[in-house]
Amino acid sequence: MPQAFEGIRIIDFSQVLAGPFAAMQLSLLGAEVIKIEQPKIGDINRNIVQGEDSHGLSASFMNMNLNKRSLTLNLKSPEAVAIIKKLVSEADVVVENFKAGTMEKRGLGYDVLKLVKPDLIFCSISGYGQDGPKAGEAAYDGAIQASSGMMSQTGHESTGPTRTGFAPVDMGTGLNAAFAISASLYRRAQTGLGQHIDVAMIDTAVVLQAAQYSDYLNEGTLVGLLGNMSPTKQPTGNVFPTSDGQIQITALTQLQVEKLFFILGIEDRLSDERFSTISGRVNNSELVADCVTLALAKNNTSFWLEALAEGGVPVAEVRAVPDVIEDPQFGYRGVFESFDSPISNDDQITLVKAGYITDQDGPMIRSKPPRLGEHSEEILTEAGFTEEDINSFRESGAV
Repeated sequence: MPQAFEGIRIIDFSQVLAGPFAAMQLSLLGAEVIKIEQPKIGDINRNIVQGEDSHGLSASFMNMNLNKRSLTLNLKSPEAVAIIKKLVSEADVVVENFKAGTMEKRGLGYDVLKLVKPDLIFCSISGYGQDGPKAGEAAYDGAIQASSGMMSQTGHESTGPTRTGFAPVDMGTGLNAAFAISASLYRRAQTGLGQHIDVAMIDTAVVLQAAQYSDYLNEGTLVGLLGNMSPTKQPTGNVFPTSDGQIQITALTQLQVEKLFFILGIEDRLSDERFSTISGRVNNSELVADCVTLALAKNNTSFWLEALAEGGVPVAEVRAVPDVIEDPQFGYRGVFESFDSPISNDDQITLVKAGYITDQDGPMIRSKPPRLGEHSEEILTEAGFTEEDINSFRESGAV
């Protein structure tokens, strides 16, 4: 059976994380993706961390660009614009994440390209959107975490606001864009019409905080800096140390708290009004937390994970990435996949695939991430250009 997007061709101008991740997610379901890159430099994510040691294939770049082919084009050249129009005439989707207005300056905006391909789906990804006072401003994940209110809810009072150690806005925007493109493809199948999609990182960041924003908009409540504490501010929902590590406990209902106290051997505290009710515990938060912490220090993480889970108390170990990878659960999930390295066939690389599995025709890695310009001649030949044309493009610097 065909995959969901088999037969769909995407022209991907994007770089770094959000745009490439969106196109890659669609490629896992069968879409053909042609990645357009600047000659000699390419996607800045190729070398942004390891520099030249990455051989233009940093681990991050590889994960964002599975199943793609690379074509290098100098978009400032008239020949390159003509090549793009030829490719778009046979494509379904364009993805770009330049500053707002850049594609228009290059003569490659949606209004131009939809004349070439009337049912084209054109997805623009930017920090703040294509219109408005902030349109055109550069944006990065950390900056959006700050400007969207994420940082005001992350950290402890002692540390002040902090950003997360990963890139939730970039990755969330990629998923958001992939969903929007998927919906637009479905709409086109129903109506025959193309569409311009405007995806903004700032919007995605707000959507990821929908519960917090709705609380403020409708009830006037703000979370603030709670550290690892539950937004309910109950002291039995937090991260606690054990004798050899840390665990997250989420005991919020009265029944869960009573079970927690019995397992910890401090059930006698329930006769104290400071411990017996939710309001009492919230009003005496530090006292309750100290009592739980003291009890947990008497045994190790493995002991408490088993005892609390068996007793019906929500609990999880605070783990580092290497520990997570070793979790046997991932043997059933398929989220990690290993294959021969594109740098050296003597080595293997392992990358993250998709956050779901299906019983048929699910996400699949079909090809390695491309070297810069690896498929330029192949793509141009398929588009109908002759060897003489391609040599001319190279001589002019268009390719």
